[in-house]
Amino acid sequence: IPPEARDPVSPHQATRKQAGCSGAVRLAGGRFRFQRQAGRVSAQTCWTFLPLLRRACRNSRRRIVGIADKASFHHAVLHKDSRQRMAPGFEWSFLPPYSPELNPIERVWKLTRRLCLQNRHFPLLEELIHNVENPFERWHRGNRTLRRLCTNI
Repeated sequence: IPPEARDPVSPHQATRKQAGCSGAVRLAGGRFRFQRQAGRVSAQTCWTFLPLLRRACRNSRRRIVGIADKASFHHAVLHKDSRQRMAPGFEWSFLPPYSPELNPIERVWKLTRRLCLQNRHFPLLEELIHNVENPFERWHRGNRTLRRLCTNI
């Protein structure tokens, strides 16, 4: 088919629209924090999530340990200084490569896909975002399901 004969708004064209999400779950109470960003997760978006996470934990008198995988944006040079400033009260522990079963947040992402995305069609990205963020807002206060899900290692 010549390019001029193609329908420019074909329902079968891939839109390539995407939204990324950074998230963290507190193992003790199942509280969930998230931050959505346009596009993919990157070192820059991860860097903006760190202070949000630190503020959420500031009233804790305990040392906070964040568990992260070896994704390049988690240990980027961009936020190395921020991580060092937050230590010793807030530090990162990196999991071994290729071990998603050890990362509690991976369980949250799997539950999210099962509850909010599986076998559903979203004609607009905004509908998908709304469907995913509804449980995220509820999980913000703490959730027994998340607590059980993330502590059974």
